[in-house]
Amino acid sequence: MEKMKFKLKRYQKKNNYSYSFGAYPTIDLLKYRKDSVLRVLLKENAMNSDEVKELVGLCESHSIEVEVNDRLIDKIAFKENTYVVGVFEKYETDLDLKSNHIVLVEPSNTGNIGTIVRGMLGFGFKDLAIIKPAVDFFEPMVVRSSMGAIFRLNYKYFNSIKEYIDHYTDHSLYSFMLDGAEDITKVKFKEPFSFIHGNEGRGLSSEYKDFGQSIYIPHSKDIDSLNLSVAACIGMWEFKRKSDIM
Repeated sequence: MEKMKFKLKRYQKKNNYSYSFGAYPTIDLLKYRKDSVLRVLLKENAMNSDEVKELVGLCESHSIEVEVNDRLIDKIAFKENTYVVGVFEKYETDLDLKSNHIVLVEPSNTGNIGTIVRGMLGFGFKDLAIIKPAVDFFEPMVVRSSMGAIFRLNYKYFNSIKEYIDHYTDHSLYSFMLDGAEDITKVKFKEPFSFIHGNEGRGLSSEYKDFGQSIYIPHSKDIDSLNLSVAACIGMWEFKRKSDIM
């Protein structure tokens, strides 16, 4: 895509570009994916904030155009209080063969993805596999809910769990299931591993019990299950907890 040679519109999945709404996500975009940045938009009344001054400095150091355009931001933003927009070209990455992975099977909620991505960064995970059909990784609400963490991770889509497993044959598999065979607090994780989580509504089907070790997170009977992002973060925290005391 040639930079600056197209008219910006409200985000659509079919577009080969997306947006980071807000100063902090856009700063992370500039720090970690500067080669994908097409331009940065600002509102006039945002020019004097410390965050925007930092952002403008990053743009100048990377020769990225900054455009003050209140009208255009109002046209493409989802919220009225949007003062900074980063415009970036969508990109693809590969997963590290030797690192631990988070695997999300057919996730459908943008907020959950953003929260999981932020949790990954907080607990030291950098590689995310997404099994289709799935939410759009670069949907602006995913970017915003991740608070820019999305730009520090590797991600890759796969057409099926089999395609993923065939590609990462050295990974130990741990499927998170309500009727999993082992309590997560009792499991000794073998690295590199893949933590596999199912769809928000359906979870994982019974076939996942045949993939490595199925595990469950113990909780009270007052709830049916944990939210996907909560379960994913608990799993990562439990691994980090065990790693820290070993």
